Amino acid sequence: CHLIHYLRFSHHLIVLNYIIRTFDKLKSVSSEDINITDAVFDGVEVRVFQPPAKRDERLKRSVVYIHGGGWALASARTSLYNNLCRIMAESLNAVVVSVEYRLVPEVCFPEQFHDALRATKHFLQPDVLAEYSVDPSRIAISGDSAGGNLAAAVCQQLSKDEHLTIRPKLQALIYPVLQAFDFNTPSYQQNMNMPILPRHVMIHYWIYYLNGNSDLAHSLLINNHTALDVGQALSFRGHLNWTSLLPPSFKKNYKPVIQTTGKAEIIQEIPALLDVRAVPLLAENETLQLQPKTYILTCENDVLRDDGVMYAKRLENAGVEVTLDHFDDCFHGCMIFTIWPTDFSAGIQTRNSYIKWLDENL
Repeated sequence: CHLIHYLRFSHHLIVLNYIIRTFDKLKSVSSEDINITDAVFDGVEVRVFQPPAKRDERLKRSVVYIHGGGWALASARTSLYNNLCRIMAESLNAVVVSVEYRLVPEVCFPEQFHDALRATKHFLQPDVLAEYSVDPSRIAISGDSAGGNLAAAVCQQLSKDEHLTIRPKLQALIYPVLQAFDFNTPSYQQNMNMPILPRHVMIHYWIYYLNGNSDLAHSLLINNHTALDVGQALSFRGHLNWTSLLPPSFKKNYKPVIQTTGKAEIIQEIPALLDVRAVPLLAENETLQLQPKTYILTCENDVLRDDGVMYAKRLENAGVEVTLDHFDDCFHGCMIFTIWPTDFSAGIQTRNSYIKWLDENL
């Protein structure tokens, strides 16, 4: 990314996505037993994976899936996500709807959130569920990384919509990115230079998503945007107090990084840093109490580990039934790496555990 940016090749995310999709054309994923179709749900493109109907079967369960990629990369149509959703559809005998939301730099927040919300609400309409033979009481919303962020934000929004008659039974979040308040949690400090997703890359993803200035990256890294003198952040501080939300095994010997004097103008320039639609971990307890039964998968070698663990604890404190599925030997993004030449045991292990939970609870 940095080389492409240095050479000034358009926007480096556009170039990187082009490379990903060009390489992806070399891959072929079989889908003989699953009917895969593309559709448009309220103006949003989706890919639908449907298992064949079984004798005497009336309605199927379903998963709305939102892919990761820093709100900027990948696609529901790439082989990695196509393969994941196909296997989910086969293993669960479920209709899987994979949302093809628009990406940075074409659009920025809140458009990705709006796309995911519109597609999900469209699917939850009784007549649409009937068209796909889906049981309205057995629907999950799920996603990985930035898709986990969108899934959590959409689930929170749906829980507050008084006009909805059908809501998800479950949410399943895979190493979700849930906060931009503190870039010095123990997992951010421990894994700051970890391949796949180092800390500075995650900070830049946030800046791109929220349409901020890249010059602010260093100030965000040292938490200048949430210093003690930044009044807008004060009311949210307790929601992300990792000293009380994380178990000792995760806190280790790391210390909080809290600046006394910071830069309030960062929040003024990028107000979405404190918008719960972008940062679901900032939600109030009243919203968390409304969330469905939840699964959160985290990996030890991941800057986002503590985002998921803190959200699990806050949901649990709010009375939600939560399964925290933590993997000590896995890394961010591993669950989609199950196709040669990136067919890692970590990917198979996490994917099987995730699908097993869905099978037992959906």
